[in-house]
Amino acid sequence: MTVSYPRKFQNVLGAREILKRVVCDREIHLITLNRYRYSEQRSCKDLTEVIEQLNGQPPELVRDLSHHISDEARHAMWLTDLLIDLGSNVGTPPGISYIDEFDRLLDKDTYDPKDNLDDSIIAGLAAINITEKRGCEYFSAHIHALKQAPQTAENIKIRETIEKILPEEVGHVRWGNRWLGELARKSPEHGQKVEQAKRKYTAIEQAAFESGMDITLGAELRRVANLVEVANTMPVWQRAQYLMERLPQTLLAPELQFTRIQVAQKAWQRDPQAFMEKFVPMFLNGIQGTEINRKKTTV
Repeated sequence: MTVSYPRKFQNVLGAREILKRVVCDREIHLITLNRYRYSEQRSCKDLTEVIEQLNGQPPELVRDLSHHISDEARHAMWLTDLLIDLGSNVGTPPGISYIDEFDRLLDKDTYDPKDNLDDSIIAGLAAINITEKRGCEYFSAHIHALKQAPQTAENIKIRETIEKILPEEVGHVRWGNRWLGELARKSPEHGQKVEQAKRKYTAIEQAAFESGMDITLGAELRRVANLVEVANTMPVWQRAQYLMERLPQTLLAPELQFTRIQVAQKAWQRDPQAFMEKFVPMFLNGIQGTEINRKKTTV
């Protein structure tokens, strides 16, 4: 069975490079922690909806999902306590929501547990599994970055909280892999469905991840390209409807314009010189251009 992993941001920036920068800026660091908190909290709601759709079948999966919800609620509690202790905000994080974008890109109407339970389970497990892998990647990179950062009381406290969360997230990936493997072994047809679902939800997760990170010039077109990549993982007869339903919001992206304005205003207020020297070139050139220029100047 093929193993799917999240890709780097625009195939340039990996989690370690991103978190190395994040931990150096307290404001961005706290926003990142609040994004973790929000995702853990929101996943409790989304997983509960999955259980309700399953309506008790199969009971072993309902049990695993219930344990999963318990873990996520505990993670949200730990992160909420941490942020409040640090005097930080625990409201809805600013910017484009990864979890909302992932939800928008899902094809929930395609699978009905009442009509085809196995297909619905495969789709749900593949979607959960790839998001958990992204979480493991970022928690692991966050711990690594904090170990390299100054060992202040605050950084140590943050690291210890994430170190409690990571092993349970790894456990979520393992049980998802186990369930997908068992389903794939039921028949060659099931095996093909599992592989197709993994390709599709890996593409959806990557598109959602990049939409939450990319506010640079041309982001709308890159979003469309990612949307087409998702559609190409689907049967031909499903592609046109999927694209037409999601293309307007993907191309216009009102939340992207709003986030750009917010980020630009904050960057200008914090440091007008850095705004002109760093933010404007990054916005015009994109992440890849900025990274290439940075590497040229450091060689």
